[in-house]
This record gives sequence, C-alpha cells and structure tokens, in this order.
Amino acid sequence: MQKLTLDDIDVRGKRVLIRVDFNVPLDTSDDGSPCVGDDTRIRAALPTIRHVLDNGGRAILISHLGRPGGQPDPDLSLACVADHLGSLIEERVRFSSNTVGETVEEVINGMSDGSIILLENTRFDAGEKSNDEDFAKALADLADVYVNDAFGAAHRAHASTAGVAEFVDTAALGRLMEKEIAALTRVRDDPEHPMVAILGGSKVSDKLGTIRALSKTADRLLIGGAMSYTFLQVLGHEVGESRIEADRLETAESLYEAASDTLLLPSDHVVADAPAADAEASVVEGDIPEDQMGLDIGPATIDTYRTAILDAATVVWNGPMGVFELDQFAEGTMAIANAVADATDADAFSVVGGGDSVSALGKSGCTGRISHVSTGGGALLTFLEGAALPGIDALTDA
Repeated sequence: MQKLTLDDIDVRGKRVLIRVDFNVPLDTSDDGSPCVGDDTRIRAALPTIRHVLDNGGRAILISHLGRPGGQPDPDLSLACVADHLGSLIEERVRFSSNTVGETVEEVINGMSDGSIILLENTRFDAGEKSNDEDFAKALADLADVYVNDAFGAAHRAHASTAGVAEFVDTAALGRLMEKEIAALTRVRDDPEHPMVAILGGSKVSDKLGTIRALSKTADRLLIGGAMSYTFLQVLGHEVGESRIEADRLETAESLYEAASDTLLLPSDHVVADAPAADAEASVVEGDIPEDQMGLDIGPATIDTYRTAILDAATVVWNGPMGVFELDQFAEGTMAIANAVADATDADAFSVVGGGDSVSALGKSGCTGRISHVSTGGGALLTFLEGAALPGIDALTDA
C-alpha cells in the first residue's frame, strides 16, 4: 500500500515533526566533550531535512539515542548531535533540552519558516518505548505534519515512530524511508536471479523469519558467524567451545531441511581458545577441537562463498562472518565485503544492512561500491521476512 511522501505535501509555513534516526555512536573530542563518532545516519537524513528547510517548513527533529532506560542521562544527550548537524547543513540548529511540553511548544511557535530545532532524546521519557498515548499526543501537539525518516527504528511500535502518527492529520514518508523501501522491495519481491543472501552474526534466533523467507527466494543462502555453529552441531559436527543456541537446535534442523540445497555452511574455520586480541588463531577443516571455538570462516569457505557471490545478480548481506573487530578473525568478513563490492562492480544489485555489517564495510573501504547501504538492522530483517513495520504502517495512505 502506497504512503504519502514529501512530494504530496506543501510544508511551507508548517511545523514539520521529523522522526530521524540519530542513534549514532558517540566519541570524545580533544577537549573531553562528547562528539559524534560516525555521522552516517545523520548524513542519510539530510535530503529530508533540506527539503523541509528549502520549502519553508519548520523542521522539528526527534530521535532516540542509546538505552537511557526512560530517564535523562547526560551521557546520551543529543546536544552534540545538534552541533554536528549544524556543521553539515551549514545552518544554525537549535537544541531543546526538553522533548515535549509548553516550553518546547513556545520555542517552536516562535521559530521562523526555514529554521530547524533538534529536541532531546525521546527515550529520556518512559512513554517512548511503551508507546504511551499521552507522550504520543504531546509529540503530535508540536506538529502540523509528521514525517518518519527513521527506517532503522521502523520495526518498533514506539510513541515517536508509530503512536504519534495516530494524532496528526498528515503523516508521510521521508526521503530516506522512500529509498529504503524501494531498495528492499526490489530484493524481497522482485529480485533478479541468481540471488545470493549472506547472513551472519551470533544468533539463529534473531534471523529465523528472515532465513525462512530468503530460503524461498534466494538461490544461495550463505551462513557465517556464530549462528553457523548451531546448524553445524545439528548436522553432527563437533563445534568445540563455539557459541551455539541449544534451545534452537530443532528449529535450525527444520530450517536446514526446508532450505534444501540452498543453504550453505562453512567447511573450514579460523579457531582459537578465546576471542581475544592475543589469541593464537589457526585454521581447521571440518570438526572443531573441543578446546577451541570458531571465530571466523576459513579460506576454503571464503573461496566457495566468493564464487557464489560473484555469480549473483542480486546480493543481500546482514551479519559478519566472525569477530571482525580483531584482526586475526577479520579475514572472512573483509573477504565477503570485497566480494559483494566486486559483484556490484559487475552489475549485481547489492544491499548491505545491520550495524556490524555496515561497520565492516567501512573497515574494508568498500562502502561506496555497494548499490544500497541500509540504515536498518532489525528493520531490514523484518522487512525482508515480510512482517509488519509499525513505523511505516502508521503513516497516511496515499
């Protein structure tokens, strides 16, 4: 079902409440003050913000940051994000230490058209995650128009992503949301074949629905990361001290059987006695010794997976192949990043999403060679499995 977009709305003179995803990593500047560590998500929101400002709207930005537990936490304030955003758009970005209330309303009502303000972390209010009606109404009171551009939070039915849309007359998709939906719909509903899906990370349980869905549409489903050891144990392999989900063994077995020849698992592994910077890594084929744990895919698996990826017309990747943060366990993930980029260079359509995958992509230097780098992790998986995304469903139908 089509939703309203910015192209359907005249924002001039309107208070436009924009739900952005500024849940960004923070760092410490030279003077000891907090600063933005990675501004990828902030940059992704710029087209929507710029559209509102250039067309005479008042841009009122809301976002969560981290997990403050429903109460103020100065270490998770969005104040430094406001400063960073101002440097990117070369505009003064006001910051409000409050999120809702009369004081905020007065400031917003006094803003000139084409100006911008960022409100404090929505998760400082306990009503955010519980989708509290009063908090949602208070957010709606700030706006004439609501725009959701936070794809990374679209799978959450929170007050600022779903609840607020019920109390405004007009609720539309932002530019980033449009872009995400178009790219992921292409992968989910109309992929060009051969299609290869690469899933890694630690837990099978996080990706059950996605594996089921992709095993029906993908020609190859390449599994890596710790989640692969749950599958391998089911198949009778020794996995040593590798991480497994004992309560998901039967589920993994049924998924493997349903996927038939589509699902591929690692044939060799980079192992060590612990995921530590000083750990001594080695490569083993087949079973993993009882005192070792698998921490990356091995060279034979890399070759097999790379061949499948380079043969693809569509590639989607979510989840690292190992503990890529440590150099001795990063080769598999870096190889996948390069293979996906090489496939894209050869005209494959590629989508990469999830915090770790995007971080690994950056580490590999391949970010600019991917068709679409998604800002969503959980939202991407939810979309691909065909489940509802409350942050999108709540918006106004076109």
